[in-house]
Amino acid sequence: MNPFASIPIEPRYAEFHKKYPALDLIGNTRMVEILCFKEEFPEVRVYAKAEYTNPGGSLKDRPVRRMLLEALIEGKIGKGQVVLDSSSGNAGIAYAMLGAMMNVPVQIVVPGNASKERKLRIKAHGATLIQTDPLEGYDEALREGHRIADREPDIYFHCDQYANEHNWRSHYETTAPEILVQTDGRITHFVGGIGTGGTITGVGRRLKKDISGVEIVQIIPEDFPGIEGLKPLESPGDIIPKILDQSVVDQKVRVSSMDAARMCAILARYGIFAGQSSGAYLHGVYETARRIRKGVIVTLLNDIGERYMSTGLWEAR
Repeated sequence: MNPFASIPIEPRYAEFHKKYPALDLIGNTRMVEILCFKEEFPEVRVYAKAEYTNPGGSLKDRPVRRMLLEALIEGKIGKGQVVLDSSSGNAGIAYAMLGAMMNVPVQIVVPGNASKERKLRIKAHGATLIQTDPLEGYDEALREGHRIADREPDIYFHCDQYANEHNWRSHYETTAPEILVQTDGRITHFVGGIGTGGTITGVGRRLKKDISGVEIVQIIPEDFPGIEGLKPLESPGDIIPKILDQSVVDQKVRVSSMDAARMCAILARYGIFAGQSSGAYLHGVYETARRIRKGVIVTLLNDIGERYMSTGLWEAR
């Protein structure tokens, strides 16, 4: 396997990469072999893309870059419009960081229980932060974002990552091709979760297009206390992302917050310090490896563990 990938920049974005060279830091992340299950499952190879090495510290840099660049190309921002979206935190950081880079004002709506580290990073880049009642859940942050945009449509460009086609296309055009190159096309299973639905839709569609028989495994987090950045989508009132293509999913694995924390601790013992959703994905990897016993599984390390210091994730470890 080749840990490196070099997927070229789409020509339509080349001028922006020249103007904002730090955009080059997003994507083409390293792939690392995960060894913690090797003894138990010797015929299963497990790999993860280190998405926390993106400059915003998470996978969300990819879709936010594409959504903002497309908005610039289409003239939707750049003339004083405020970029608005709701986020559990990581996309908010990407918006704030790229907005500062491009001199575009940004306003982010987050649930009040988003981690302190996320909220501080968003503010550090100069973005405006609005917090909703944590007891109302993440979907209330979504609703508030829509309410703000509807009240003053001339002021805001509502990027709406849950409905923006460029979200999933970023993974179709970059994340999945990188996986194909880095595994020499030998991937048999991909494990991921659903926040906006962009990753599993984009990666799933591309892998299924290029590899016959590849299996897409979806993580289903518990409803409470939940796992930051992931949606269970099992309650009648849950907002289903418009861009989500559930037809790409072949298998589902339930994950509790304790499962995720345990896997984060295991990764840390192997020198990889990743966040809660990464631990949840790794639990899905473990259950998949136990089921298949032979194959090549790829997952994502969505963000870094420091982003959860204030949440209690690392206490008593």
